[in-house]
Amino acid sequence: MEFINIIAAAIAAYAFGAVWYMTLAKPWMAASGVEVGEDGRPANSTDKVPYIVSIICLIIVAGMMRHMFSLAGIDTVGKGLIAGLGVGLFLATPWIATNYTFAGRPRNLIIIDGGYATIGCTVIGIVLTIF
Repeated sequence: MEFINIIAAAIAAYAFGAVWYMTLAKPWMAASGVEVGEDGRPANSTDKVPYIVSIICLIIVAGMMRHMFSLAGIDTVGKGLIAGLGVGLFLATPWIATNYTFAGRPRNLIIIDGGYATIGCTVIGIVLTIF
């Protein structure tokens, strides 16, 4: 049953990410410097590798969060929400900010990607504790 929870949490975070990045596509593309095709979409948008890597990484994150939640006794939706928010806001986002700052990336990219990491981890935390 726990494996199903992990997969469900990863899919929920992936779906949230699709909405997040579709909504913020133009500012994200501008901030990230990604090459844009004639259609206005990222030039590599037909490449399946980033999407596959993304879902695999989300399964890994959800699996580790499930392990941490189990050890910490996080077993309610409220606790899952707070713990997921904490993981995203105080672990993932500062790491992104550190990497992007040293790379000289724009602040807007930190905000967009850090926002996804924060809310995505929150979604994972909620889904892991629903079942």
